[in-house]
Amino acid sequence: MNRDRLPADIALAANRIKAHVRETPLEFSPSFSEMTGARVWMKLENLQLTGSFKVRGAFNKLLTMTEEERQRGGVAASSGNHGAAIAYAMSKLGIGGIIFVPEKTSAAKVDSIRRSGGDVRFFGTDGLDTETHAREYAAEHGMSYLSPYNDAAVIAGQGSCGVEIARQLPDVDAIYIAVGGGGLLSGVGTILKTINKNLRIVSCQPAASAVMTESVRAGKVVDMPGLPTLSDGTAGGIESDAVTFDICRDITTDYIVVSEEEIAEAMRAFIDSHHMLIEGAAGVALAGLIADSRNVAGKNVVVLVCGGNISRDTLRQVI
Repeated sequence: MNRDRLPADIALAANRIKAHVRETPLEFSPSFSEMTGARVWMKLENLQLTGSFKVRGAFNKLLTMTEEERQRGGVAASSGNHGAAIAYAMSKLGIGGIIFVPEKTSAAKVDSIRRSGGDVRFFGTDGLDTETHAREYAAEHGMSYLSPYNDAAVIAGQGSCGVEIARQLPDVDAIYIAVGGGGLLSGVGTILKTINKNLRIVSCQPAASAVMTESVRAGKVVDMPGLPTLSDGTAGGIESDAVTFDICRDITTDYIVVSEEEIAEAMRAFIDSHHMLIEGAAGVALAGLIADSRNVAGKNVVVLVCGGNISRDTLRQVI
């Protein structure tokens, strides 16, 4: 991956996929502004097609594949949102494929993938195990593996969200992003940091699965057990050769790890004040902002509300 080309690739991706995705609102939040002393805006990717930012990377990846690759089809591994996005994009572009998901993936996300036309198959209990199996399956059957984060085209597609933010609010002091594999932070952070080198990029993770945070501290990708978390969209391991690791390490200003109760409280505050459902990963970014409020007084702050796909059972736990 040529990191020097990434900002240009993100700009190209934003133009390439604009007919296929929504430009989501950047909504000012009076309640979170009052809570933190900052001027807080919410980038509402929970209103994106398929309910999360993932459709951006999915379309960019599929649109940059050759015609021969499209004919052979694709294989994805996902805890839900990436799978739904890939299934939706493949159905719109007439590309066949298979979506592997971990065995404990929420019913709401599995249903979303199937409604989008995806052929869902279960494998493994951890996202990393599922990804490894999907890669092997794709290689054995001559298909393209469609990574949720470890792919330059996917990262560039996710970065299109940052292009929108820069246009909607040119003066941003800090942005809070939930991190799993790091594709969203890599793309959005790269383009925003290119525009404003003084921007604080804050990586937010649940304590139950803070793999990227611990990997950066260790100086290499680490293998660590994950615990149950409301943030199923960021749970699981990271591939040892993930191109996102170096990017996240180099562009992230601060790392914040939050508890399950902090995630739930942040979700409740958002649901009460913005009257929209969000998923646990979005709650992680919101909780990160709240935990970091002493550093943002008087600043222009963006929270990337990455998705809104939450099951009824999880919602009951939160409320």
